[in-house]
Amino acid sequence: MAKKSKGNRIQIILECTEHKKSGMPGTSRYVTQKNRKNTPDRMELKKFNAVLKKVTVHREIK
Repeated sequence: MAKKSKGNRIQIILECTEHKKSGMPGTSRYVTQKNRKNTPDRMELKKFNAVLKKVTVHREIK
């Protein structure tokens, strides 16, 4: 069985900012984890967007 702990690791969703602004159909999202204690602010990473075919900035959404 999976262990249920109330640790500092939480699952987050990263969404592409450029794709959102362009108005193109679809979306680029990544699911990852972060340590709530070390990174309390919203996370921002550069990831590959397959629709735009380039590396773009992805920001954490709720």
